[in-house]
Amino acid sequence: LSEKLDAPILLNPADDVLWEMTHPGVAHGTLEDGERISVAGTDIRAIATPGHSPGSTCLYLPEAGELFTGDTLFSGGPGATGRSFSDFPTIIGSIRDKLFVLPAETTVHTGHGDGTTIGTESPHLEEWIKRGS
Repeated sequence: LSEKLDAPILLNPADDVLWEMTHPGVAHGTLEDGERISVAGTDIRAIATPGHSPGSTCLYLPEAGELFTGDTLFSGGPGATGRSFSDFPTIIGSIRDKLFVLPAETTVHTGHGDGTTIGTESPHLEEWIKRGS
């Protein structure tokens, strides 16, 4: 897709090991926490949210009130953490400290399933912690 669209591949350096395991020799650039990218006049902010993987990163469009969470946050809870490079307490911390500080009306586009909002999910944090990974 990167070649077809002449678009860069960017990822958090903490995921370099995983990238090399799945895409050996394929070059990529870095995307650091807090980095801003402008696409078609829209500002996109990278938010590092480790937990699903060490370098998991969400993309936030503050102007539009939109958040793309990939496998960090789903409707109904955090993403999977049963893999060798993932960690439940880390993903909970990322969601609590990095995502739940965003405006409640922020629309969340998840990596799988239905979308949600920050305000819909944030009241359930303690339930998720009790439920565990």
